Amino acid sequence: MLYVMIDKNYEIVNTIEAKSLNHAEEYFVSRKQFVDRDTFDSLYKVLSKQEYNLNQEAFERKPSSEQIQWWKDEETYLDVEAPITQSNHE
Repeated sequence: MLYVMIDKNYEIVNTIEAKSLNHAEEYFVSRKQFVDRDTFDSLYKVLSKQEYNLNQEAFERKPSSEQIQWWKDEETYLDVEAPITQSNHE
């Protein structure tokens, strides 16, 4: 499986083909030659390429909390019997 090492900006720093996530993490830690694992974990994160791609798609999607401005689509009148006119809103 393909694994990626990403930095805090969520950019891929390095890639490896490994049997498991643990093997990939061990490789990246030894490659960076950090004395302790905490320093590595504070700077980088190791993910499968598939998980990285899913997260990228999620970041690119519009947030569901974005408010819908329905009043911009509505007409300016509320009278059912009034003639249909153009909305004054853009």
